[in-house]
Amino acid sequence: MKIFAETERFLLREILPEDEAGLFLLDSDPEVHTFLGNKPITRVEQARKNLQFIRQQYAENGIARWAVIDKNTNEFLGWSGLKRITQTINNHTNYYDLGYRFLKKHWGKGYATETAQATLYYAFHQLNLPEVFAMADIQNTGSRKVLEKVGFTLLETFSYEGMEHYWFQINQKDWKKKLPVATSTLS
Repeated sequence: MKIFAETERFLLREILPEDEAGLFLLDSDPEVHTFLGNKPITRVEQARKNLQFIRQQYAENGIARWAVIDKNTNEFLGWSGLKRITQTINNHTNYYDLGYRFLKKHWGKGYATETAQATLYYAFHQLNLPEVFAMADIQNTGSRKVLEKVGFTLLETFSYEGMEHYWFQINQKDWKKKLPVATSTLS
Protein backbone atom coordinates (compact mmCIF):
# COMPACT_ATOMS: atom_id res chain seq x y z
CA MET A 1 0.00 0.00 0.00
CA LYS A 2 1.42 3.34 -1.04
CA ILE A 3 0.69 6.44 1.03
CA PHE A 4 1.03 9.52 -1.17
CA ALA A 5 0.36 12.23 1.39
CA GLU A 6 -0.56 12.83 4.99
CA THR A 7 -2.39 15.76 6.55
CA GLU A 8 -3.27 16.55 10.13
CA ARG A 9 -6.40 14.37 9.92
CA PHE A 10 -5.94 12.08 6.91
CA LEU A 11 -3.83 9.57 5.08
CA LEU A 12 -4.10 9.85 1.31
CA ARG A 13 -3.25 6.44 -0.05
CA GLU A 14 -3.79 4.39 -3.15
CA ILE A 15 -7.31 3.10 -3.59
CA LEU A 16 -7.34 -0.61 -2.74
CA PRO A 17 -9.78 -3.48 -3.37
CA GLU A 18 -10.84 -3.17 0.30
CA ASP A 19 -12.29 0.27 -0.56
CA GLU A 20 -14.98 -1.25 -2.79
CA ALA A 21 -17.78 -0.93 -0.21
CA GLY A 22 -16.86 2.70 0.50
CA LEU A 23 -16.75 3.51 -3.21
CA PHE A 24 -20.17 1.93 -3.63
CA LEU A 25 -21.65 4.01 -0.79
CA LEU A 26 -20.07 7.13 -2.29
CA ASP A 27 -21.08 6.63 -5.90
CA SER A 28 -24.55 5.19 -5.25
CA ASP A 29 -25.66 8.34 -3.40
CA PRO A 30 -27.81 10.50 -5.72
CA GLU A 31 -26.87 13.66 -3.79
CA VAL A 32 -23.17 13.00 -4.32
CA HIS A 33 -23.92 12.83 -8.06
CA THR A 34 -25.98 16.02 -8.24
CA PHE A 35 -23.22 17.84 -10.14
CA LEU A 36 -21.79 14.76 -11.83
CA GLY A 37 -24.48 14.12 -14.41
CA ASN A 38 -26.95 12.56 -11.94
CA LYS A 39 -25.81 9.02 -12.74
CA PRO A 40 -25.29 7.24 -9.41
CA ILE A 41 -24.32 3.60 -9.62
CA THR A 42 -26.78 0.94 -8.51
CA ARG A 43 -24.70 -2.23 -8.23
CA VAL A 44 -21.55 -3.16 -6.31
CA GLU A 45 -20.14 -4.54 -9.57
CA GLN A 46 -20.06 -0.97 -10.91
CA ALA A 47 -18.00 0.15 -7.91
CA ARG A 48 -15.65 -2.78 -8.53
CA LYS A 49 -15.27 -1.75 -12.18
CA ASN A 50 -14.55 1.86 -11.15
CA LEU A 51 -11.99 0.63 -8.62
CA GLN A 52 -10.26 -1.46 -11.28
CA PHE A 53 -10.20 1.55 -13.62
CA ILE A 54 -8.53 3.68 -10.92
CA ARG A 55 -5.98 0.96 -10.18
CA GLN A 56 -5.22 0.72 -13.90
CA GLN A 57 -4.51 4.47 -13.89
CA TYR A 58 -1.86 3.91 -11.20
CA ALA A 59 -0.22 1.30 -13.44
CA GLU A 60 -0.43 3.36 -16.64
CA ASN A 61 0.14 6.90 -15.36
CA GLY A 62 1.76 6.46 -11.95
CA ILE A 63 -1.01 8.58 -10.44
CA ALA A 64 -4.77 8.43 -9.87
CA ARG A 65 -7.28 9.55 -7.24
CA TRP A 66 -6.37 8.64 -3.65
CA ALA A 67 -8.48 7.14 -0.89
CA VAL A 68 -8.95 9.60 1.98
CA ILE A 69 -8.64 7.69 5.24
CA ASP A 70 -9.34 9.11 8.70
CA LYS A 71 -6.15 8.65 10.73
CA ASN A 72 -8.04 8.07 13.99
CA THR A 73 -10.75 5.67 12.82
CA ASN A 74 -9.24 4.23 9.61
CA GLU A 75 -12.58 5.04 7.93
CA PHE A 76 -12.83 5.56 4.15
CA LEU A 77 -14.19 9.10 3.74
CA GLY A 78 -14.03 9.48 -0.02
CA TRP A 79 -11.31 10.24 -2.52
CA SER A 80 -9.16 13.16 -3.56
CA GLY A 81 -6.10 13.72 -5.68
CA LEU A 82 -4.75 13.98 -9.18
CA LYS A 83 -5.79 12.24 -12.34
CA ARG A 84 -3.95 12.37 -15.65
CA ILE A 85 -6.49 13.26 -18.31
CA THR A 86 -5.56 11.87 -21.70
CA GLN A 87 -8.70 12.74 -23.65
CA THR A 88 -9.48 16.29 -24.80
CA ILE A 89 -11.60 18.36 -22.42
CA ASN A 90 -12.02 22.10 -23.02
CA ASN A 91 -9.30 21.98 -25.71
CA HIS A 92 -6.77 20.49 -23.26
CA THR A 93 -5.20 17.04 -23.56
CA ASN A 94 -2.65 15.23 -21.39
CA TYR A 95 -2.95 17.34 -18.27
CA TYR A 96 -3.37 16.75 -14.54
CA ASP A 97 -6.77 17.35 -12.98
CA LEU A 98 -7.42 17.85 -9.27
CA GLY A 99 -10.64 16.32 -8.00
CA TYR A 100 -12.34 15.15 -4.81
CA ARG A 101 -15.50 13.37 -3.76
CA PHE A 102 -16.67 12.62 -0.22
CA LEU A 103 -19.47 10.70 1.44
CA LYS A 104 -22.29 13.15 2.18
CA LYS A 105 -21.94 12.76 5.95
CA HIS A 106 -18.48 14.34 5.63
CA TRP A 107 -19.48 17.43 3.65
CA GLY A 108 -18.87 20.87 5.13
CA LYS A 109 -15.97 19.82 7.37
CA GLY A 110 -13.08 21.18 5.31
CA TYR A 111 -12.00 17.77 4.01
CA ALA A 112 -11.92 18.84 0.35
CA THR A 113 -9.82 21.90 1.17
CA GLU A 114 -7.37 19.98 3.34
CA THR A 115 -6.90 17.18 0.83
CA ALA A 116 -6.71 19.57 -2.15
CA GLN A 117 -3.89 21.44 -0.41
CA ALA A 118 -2.03 18.18 0.16
CA THR A 119 -2.62 17.20 -3.46
CA LEU A 120 -1.18 20.47 -4.75
CA TYR A 121 1.83 20.07 -2.48
CA TYR A 122 2.39 16.63 -3.97
CA ALA A 123 1.83 17.91 -7.52
CA PHE A 124 4.31 20.74 -7.24
CA HIS A 125 6.92 19.31 -4.85
CA GLN A 126 6.96 15.59 -5.64
CA LEU A 127 5.95 15.57 -9.30
CA ASN A 128 7.27 19.06 -10.11
CA LEU A 129 4.29 19.71 -12.38
CA PRO A 130 4.17 23.13 -14.01
CA GLU A 131 0.38 23.41 -13.61
CA VAL A 132 -2.77 21.62 -12.50
CA PHE A 133 -6.30 22.10 -13.81
CA ALA A 134 -9.73 21.52 -12.27
CA MET A 135 -13.31 21.81 -13.38
CA ALA A 136 -16.62 22.17 -11.57
CA ASP A 137 -20.26 22.39 -12.57
CA ILE A 138 -21.19 26.09 -12.40
CA GLN A 139 -23.99 25.29 -9.94
CA ASN A 140 -21.56 23.59 -7.55
CA THR A 141 -20.70 26.63 -5.45
CA GLY A 142 -19.05 24.50 -2.76
CA SER A 143 -16.50 23.09 -5.18
CA ARG A 144 -15.82 26.53 -6.66
CA LYS A 145 -15.12 27.91 -3.18
CA VAL A 146 -12.73 25.05 -2.39
CA LEU A 147 -10.79 25.51 -5.63
CA GLU A 148 -10.47 29.26 -5.16
CA LYS A 149 -9.53 28.84 -1.50
CA VAL A 150 -6.59 26.59 -2.38
CA GLY A 151 -5.36 29.04 -5.02
CA PHE A 152 -6.92 28.09 -8.34
CA THR A 153 -7.84 30.84 -10.80
CA LEU A 154 -11.13 30.66 -12.67
CA LEU A 155 -10.24 30.98 -16.35
CA GLU A 156 -13.53 30.47 -18.18
CA THR A 157 -16.78 28.55 -18.49
CA PHE A 158 -17.32 25.79 -21.03
CA SER A 159 -19.83 23.11 -21.89
CA TYR A 160 -19.03 19.53 -20.90
CA GLU A 161 -21.48 16.66 -21.42
CA GLY A 162 -24.28 19.18 -21.95
CA MET A 163 -23.66 21.11 -18.71
CA GLU A 164 -21.85 24.38 -18.10
CA HIS A 165 -18.63 24.07 -16.10
CA TYR A 166 -15.98 26.34 -14.68
CA TRP A 167 -12.40 25.75 -15.84
CA PHE A 168 -9.68 26.45 -13.27
CA GLN A 169 -5.89 26.47 -13.35
CA ILE A 170 -3.07 26.91 -10.88
CA ASN A 171 0.59 26.95 -11.81
CA GLN A 172 3.49 26.07 -9.56
CA LYS A 173 4.88 29.61 -9.38
CA ASP A 174 1.57 31.18 -8.35
CA TRP A 175 0.82 28.39 -5.88
CA LYS A 176 4.13 28.93 -4.10
CA LYS A 177 3.35 32.65 -3.79
CA LYS A 178 -0.23 32.24 -2.58
CA LEU A 179 -0.26 29.49 -0.01
CA PRO A 180 1.91 28.36 2.83
CA VAL A 181 0.95 24.71 3.19
CA ALA A 182 0.87 22.91 6.52
CA THR A 183 0.88 19.41 5.07
CA SER A 184 3.53 16.79 4.92
CA THR A 185 3.91 14.69 1.82
CA LEU A 186 5.49 11.29 1.82
CA SER A 187 7.58 10.02 -1.05
